[in-house]
Amino acid sequence: MQFARVNDVTIHYQIIGGPADKPVIVFANSLGTDFRIWRDVIVRLAGDFAIVLYDKRGHGLSDVGQVPYSIEDHASDLIGLLETLEVEQAFICGLSVGGLIAQSLYQQRPDLVRGLILCDTAHKIGTQESWNTRIATVGKEGIGSIVDRVMELWFTPAFRRPENAAYHGYSNMLARQPLEGYIATCESIRDADYTEAAKKIAVPTICIAGDQDGSTPPDLVRSTAQLIPNARFEVIRDAGHIPCVEQPEALTAIIRAFIDFALHGEQSP
Repeated sequence: MQFARVNDVTIHYQIIGGPADKPVIVFANSLGTDFRIWRDVIVRLAGDFAIVLYDKRGHGLSDVGQVPYSIEDHASDLIGLLETLEVEQAFICGLSVGGLIAQSLYQQRPDLVRGLILCDTAHKIGTQESWNTRIATVGKEGIGSIVDRVMELWFTPAFRRPENAAYHGYSNMLARQPLEGYIATCESIRDADYTEAAKKIAVPTICIAGDQDGSTPPDLVRSTAQLIPNARFEVIRDAGHIPCVEQPEALTAIIRAFIDFALHGEQSP
């Protein structure tokens, strides 16, 4: 395991080397998960690209840190990690809140970003009321009280079969995240609005949505793509909010095609 001290927290990360002439891909995961959600994508990309994965503050094996915090704080952590690892001009692949972090990172340090892969995310996610309701519920009853409902938003009915061991495993992942970090990140999502910032993104960008995503539905993701100049938009069939788990082959193919297009101008699917 690899750890780095960044700002006021210890960040758990993993770096996988790749060809020197290929760009680095940085993966930022969703609320209530750790970087293991990317495994089935990583095994399909390893060897062809250098890869950075990390647990944002309040998640996985990273410190919770001082609460409350903002998306800008999350982005500052990622900036510090990339500086520590001497990574520049990377493709940032952010899922859900990871996509908000990617947008904030670009706003703060565009020199670190070669392209954005915004997966099941948006310029603004949810409403103040919806987030306050969730925060109050988990504060009173714990994360376990919302697991079943969240799984309905994250995964398709086909994935949520009782006999699917992976479904139970991802339920455990959510339930076992640090409560204080989960609540603080909910608050940071609630308060984030990158509507105007999205209009100023000037690097190659693709917005991707699972066709059955209950957290950031395809129409919301499409609206984000429409804000970003020249952004592409793709829908992954038979996937919910976390296509890197349900449809890793399809997501990997889109990532590869997009990077080829961004580097060489080749037509993406």
